[in-house]
Amino acid sequence: MSNAFYDSGDQRAAKVNDLFARIARRYDFLNDLQSFGLHRCWKRRVANLAQIKNGDRALDLCCGTGDIAFALAQRGAETTGLDFSEKMLAVAKNRSQNKNPPSALRPLSSVFRPPIFLQGDAQQLPFPENAFDVVTVGYGLRNLTSWERGLDEMHRVARPGARLIVLDFGKPANALWRAVYFTHLKMSVPLIGLLFCGHASAYAYILESLKHYPAQLAVAEKMRQLKLTNVRVINLLGGAMAINYGEKPV
Repeated sequence: MSNAFYDSGDQRAAKVNDLFARIARRYDFLNDLQSFGLHRCWKRRVANLAQIKNGDRALDLCCGTGDIAFALAQRGAETTGLDFSEKMLAVAKNRSQNKNPPSALRPLSSVFRPPIFLQGDAQQLPFPENAFDVVTVGYGLRNLTSWERGLDEMHRVARPGARLIVLDFGKPANALWRAVYFTHLKMSVPLIGLLFCGHASAYAYILESLKHYPAQLAVAEKMRQLKLTNVRVINLLGGAMAINYGEKPV
């Protein structure tokens, strides 16, 4: 059965934008609900893997409400968050202007600059080559019309020595766990969308998009094709989630 928000063709960007416009205000709450808060730990792990040094420039693509961008800025990076959705960016900017941010957004480094948030397309980045020391994307590569083009752009704007990090849903290697996991995505997650967004398709989209996304092993292979070094896959929850890591050669 097709999903109201999934389209593998030219209309995909518009449909994904419509999806996130609908759920922007409840996005963080829904992520906490469906992951039992674990997504916050995984995003912190991405920021730690970035190995931020003072003076580093970081770019977080498909930044949503800004979790990873804030985590990178916390650690001392001059951070830019880019997203296609105006409404998601509005939430991120509002969080940035909060005079008394929660502990999760408070700086860990003596050098702290709030992230800059820009609207843009992760497949056509408005930045020159070799511009960033860290390039991340969390739960966004899967949403692009061409995830390969997204990785190409991450590579293009990364400086020699830069760290490229992808966090997204994965496909467990274990057949039994994969069946249980996909059943959860099919049954439980749309129910969350129905109860809290009034639209089951809003979260049924996750399973539909994952069916068409080759996940962590293909992302690792693409990183190798781009000649990245130290390429590794960090499986989370038995591969239900995954972090892909690679470094641009110096």
